[in-house]
This record gives sequence, C-alpha cells and structure tokens, in this order.
Amino acid sequence: MQVMLKELENTPSQGVTDYPILEFDENALELLTTGVQETLQYSKVEISGGKVYETVKRMTDILISFLALLILCIPLMIICLLIYLEDKGNPIFSQIRLTKNGKPFRMYKLRSMCMDAEEKFSQVQKENQSDGLAFKSEDDPRITKIGKFLRKTSIDELPQFWNVLKGDMSLIGPRPPLPREVVLYTPEQMDRLLVKGGLSCICQTEGRSDMEFEKWVESDIQYIRTRSFRKDISLIGKTITAVLLRKGAK
Repeated sequence: MQVMLKELENTPSQGVTDYPILEFDENALELLTTGVQETLQYSKVEISGGKVYETVKRMTDILISFLALLILCIPLMIICLLIYLEDKGNPIFSQIRLTKNGKPFRMYKLRSMCMDAEEKFSQVQKENQSDGLAFKSEDDPRITKIGKFLRKTSIDELPQFWNVLKGDMSLIGPRPPLPREVVLYTPEQMDRLLVKGGLSCICQTEGRSDMEFEKWVESDIQYIRTRSFRKDISLIGKTITAVLLRKGAK
C-alpha cells in the first residue's frame, strides 16, 4: 500500500489516458479493498449523521427504490427489448464498483455500449476528455445508437434502483467509482469511500460531466461532512430537475 501511495503522489492532474490496471480478479480486489480501509483509518473527515439518520435513510431508500422499480417495470422491459433488437446482446450491463470502505459490488445499468465495450477500453482510454480519473469521451465509438439517447436522458442508470433496494447503494451518496480509478486515488480522494455510494450526489445536481474532477471530489467530501435527511431530500429533488433538464449529461 505504501508503494501505491508513493505512485499516487505523482499522478498528473490532467485526465488519465493510460490506466495502469484495467482488470481486477478477486485477489486484486481484496488487496485494493484492504488498501482503501487502511488509508481511511487516517482520514480526518468527520462523517455527519447518526444511527437515527442511517435508519431513516435506509428506510427511504427501500421505499423509493421499490416504488420506482414497480412504476418503471414495463417501461424498462420495453427499453430492454429495443436494446436487444439493435445488436441482439444482453440489454443489462453490470460492472464492479466500490462503495463504503472499498467494498466491491456489481452495479447494473441499461447497456449503452457494444457488447465487448470493456475489452475495447484499452483502445479508447487515450481519448479521455475528463480532467481527472474518471473516463469521459463524447465521441466514444463503443456507444450504440440507442445508447446515446439512454445516456443523454440518464435512463441507462435506472436499473441501479435495484442496487439501492438490495442495499449496495443509497439514493444519495458519492457515485461509486471503478477499481481502475480507485487504485490511482490519493488518500484525500479515497475519503469519498467513507460512506455508501449513491445514485446521485451534489456533483450530479450541478453539472455532472461539466464539473472538474477535484471539485467533484470536494463536493462529495462536503456532502459527507454535512449530510442529513433534509439535505438528502433536497438533493433528490435537485437530481430530478437536473435529469429533466439534461444538465451535464453526455
């Protein structure tokens, strides 16, 4: 872990175009989780919200995600059919992400890319247009025709209500990062993993793809320090507005 941290100190501020590790097996994920937990022991960030808040938050997550899946059941099936008809592939895409304390889980999305998108990532990583560790490219050739619409409207994220219902995620919390991103985190950036990841947070209500990576991290830390039930309800409302206005969606 100490060797990794020394490498992190030399990580450039511009967008990463050559991720050192793309694939993580179970052993690599376990090592990464251990490293995150060791680093978080020295975090100076004070997490707000007590047991009552956590209980109410979980109950709210269960209620809203259940109702959302119930209401969206038929529309999701229709969209899945349209995705399948385009290239005959599985309409549901799953990907390993990390949440609280670096715990890995499988996050679900409606597939917006070609079937072999993960295998082709090494070919497009140099096209990263973000200024940080997350990969963003408006002209990513892996995105399908219907995928462009799904991303622009954020419809591709809807299956994550299942992750929320299961307890992998919360409605509001820092967006769960990929292992290949976390391995490059500085200790300060790892503070994002002090709480459970969510469908949306401050960044997603204020521009998403338009926000600089460091400001994105700062906004997540701000949420962790000030989170409350009232703030979560406010962010849910702002998220709905941002999605309807397609603010920062790419």
